[in-house]
Amino acid sequence: MSTAFLSHPDCRRHDMGAGHPECPQRLDAISDWLIANGLDIALDHHEAPAARITDIELAHTHGYVAEVRDQLEALAASGECKAIDPDTIANPYTWSAALRAAGAAVRATDLVLDGQAENAFCSVRPPGHHATRDQSMGFCFFNNVAIAARHALDVRGLKRVAVVDFDVHHGNGTEDILAGDERVLMVSIFQHPLYPYSGAVPKGENMVNVPIPAYTRGAEIREMIEAMWMPALEAFKPEMIFISAGFDAHREDDLGQLGLVEADYEWMTMRIKAIAERHARGRIVSCLEGGYHLGALARSVGTHLRVLAGV
Repeated sequence: MSTAFLSHPDCRRHDMGAGHPECPQRLDAISDWLIANGLDIALDHHEAPAARITDIELAHTHGYVAEVRDQLEALAASGECKAIDPDTIANPYTWSAALRAAGAAVRATDLVLDGQAENAFCSVRPPGHHATRDQSMGFCFFNNVAIAARHALDVRGLKRVAVVDFDVHHGNGTEDILAGDERVLMVSIFQHPLYPYSGAVPKGENMVNVPIPAYTRGAEIREMIEAMWMPALEAFKPEMIFISAGFDAHREDDLGQLGLVEADYEWMTMRIKAIAERHARGRIVSCLEGGYHLGALARSVGTHLRVLAGV
């Protein structure tokens, strides 16, 4: 079976302004690398649909979703931009981009569960893992991975899913939404202390948080993952795995100070895929989160996709 690759042009139209690291060129860099290296033809390309409000409300409160919709639809009508917080800016296309990003994650989940793809990668923005059940923050509006995980559980009827987050920043929003849900195991690594300055104390027993000091390199991080993630994932036996795939722990990325390289992302993806093959029929949905050095991002996503696609 194939690896599905989901994206949409609307995800490029969301723009937080000149100089902002979470820029449309991130998706262009990924696409260009895939074409230049011939990997695009090994993937099954899908256009991401827009998520329904009912999809988004699987992870976010009704009031929050209504507030975001009203704000962003007003910007679409006025043609203006608005700062949601000091780091997170919405423009007239943010609403459609946010719907496509969440919709990609839901559609990818259905493709994999329906046997139309073995696994999937969502090349989308805005990212999602800082969005809590009732707050936008950290470049994020809706929590794409949490929405997809809840879709797998609440709509598709799975009993156990795992969320793996290897972004350099703690996925506080995903933890806020999923902490205490016994159907979910979330394992993560993140630089600490670093924005959003959370995660040192997990919010639930289903959270395996691995804070990592700045300037830690790949060999040490691999040892931590082997010791902390793998026994928990093996014991949990997830029926599907969702990845918050942030590539800003790369040593070339200025938004963090960790020392990962492409070989480390290859190794992590191989270890996750091995768990999926043993317990989840290979079922993985991976969603882009961070990664702001364009070259490092493109190479790292390419490495991640080569492992997922088995090429």
